[in-house]
Amino acid sequence: MMRHDAGGRVTEVGARTRTIPPALRRALQHRDRGCRFPGCGLPFGQGHHLRHWAHGGPTTLSNLALLCRRHHRAVHEEGYQVERQPDGELLFRRPDGRLLPAVPPPAAIPADPVHALRARHEAQGLRLHPRTAMPGWLGEGLDVGYAIDVLHPLAMVSSSGRDRREGGHP
Repeated sequence: MMRHDAGGRVTEVGARTRTIPPALRRALQHRDRGCRFPGCGLPFGQGHHLRHWAHGGPTTLSNLALLCRRHHRAVHEEGYQVERQPDGELLFRRPDGRLLPAVPPPAAIPADPVHALRARHEAQGLRLHPRTAMPGWLGEGLDVGYAIDVLHPLAMVSSSGRDRREGGHP
């Protein structure tokens, strides 16, 4: 089933069954280029009837949208809604009816991110300087007693995770 405009261009391609025929699937893939759910865009998807086929929705290009498996399930099982606007754009709604933005808003990036990070650190009382990451060892001798106290419990646990103190073997 095809509809044409006055100029002879194809305006609608459809089928009489719920199953999407290969030619219609190719047209859907070509038009949508991937999952239409906001922020997704996975390249492969499933054809979703905007007006459900069981409720009289036709299997036509104008009544289909490409959704990845995850988002197709979200529409059918989790209460997300999708509807086509007169201009052809899709609107997605959360289960509570609130509109999902077409594209998630980008993260705000300060004009001078280094200055902003330094200001945030200073506000938290962090004083960073070029030697902040330098080790603090000044050449003093090893405190053997402290080293044994720290390392001995670690040595008691074998690499297999069994505790030698409990009779395990290495």
